[in-house]
Amino acid sequence: MINRIVESAIQNQCLSVASEGLICQVVRSRMCSPKDLEALQDLVEGIDRGEILRESKGQMSQWVQSVRAIPA
Repeated sequence: MINRIVESAIQNQCLSVASEGLICQVVRSRMCSPKDLEALQDLVEGIDRGEILRESKGQMSQWVQSVRAIPA
C-alpha cells in the first residue's frame, strides 16, 4: 500500500491529506517492510527538494521525522 501511495504522490507531485493520514497509520502500526521504508525515503526526499508538495499546510507529520532519522 505504501508503494502505491508514494507512486501516486510522485506522479501527481502532491501528497494528499488522506494519503498522509494512511501513511501515518501504517507507520504507527509498525507494519512497514524494508521496501516501504525505501519508498518513504524517496517521498521525503522529493518533499525536501520541493518536487512533491504536501496538501496539508500543517507541520510535518511524525512519520516524516521518523523516515529522516533512518540512515541512508
